[in-house]
Amino acid sequence: MSDTEITVVPGRQDIVLSRVFEAPRDIVFRACTDPALVPRWWGPGHYNTTVERDDVTAGGSWRYTSRDENGAEYRFHGVYHEITPPHRIVATFEFEGMPGHVSLETVTLWESGPDRTRYVGTSVFQSVADRDGMVQSGMEEGAREGMTRLAEVIRVLRERSGQ
Repeated sequence: MSDTEITVVPGRQDIVLSRVFEAPRDIVFRACTDPALVPRWWGPGHYNTTVERDDVTAGGSWRYTSRDENGAEYRFHGVYHEITPPHRIVATFEFEGMPGHVSLETVTLWESGPDRTRYVGTSVFQSVADRDGMVQSGMEEGAREGMTRLAEVIRVLRERSGQ
C-alpha cells in the first residue's frame, strides 16, 4: 500500500496526487527542484534518468531523458511558469513521444504540522481523453513509485540537515 493518494474523477481533465512527507517544506521543495536530486526519484526506479536542462525559474525550461534497461530513451520537457520557494511550482509537461499533449502541472507544498509537508500535485490536461490516456498508460503505478522514491530522497536530506 502506498502513502500517495491519487484522485481521478470521471469526466474531468485533471489528476491530483497528494502525500504527506515527514520533513519541513524547504527540504521537500529542494528535493523537487534540485537538478542533482531529480534523477534519484523521477521516473521508474529501473530507468536511468538524466537531467539535460533544468532552469528552475519562471520562464526557464526543463528536459529529462529516461533510459530503460534495453537502452530505449523516453524524453520529457516543459517550461516553468511559476516558482515560489518553498511553496509552489507550476510548469508544463510533455512526453516527446506524444507531441502536442501538454499538461499543466502545479505542485503546492503545505505545512502540515511540525516538520511535516503535504504535497499536492495537480495535472490539468487539454481534454478528458488526454487525461484518460495518461491514466491508461499506467501512470498511477509510476506516480506511486516516484513519490516513494521522493520520500527516500527527502528522508536522506532531512537526516543530513539534522532536522
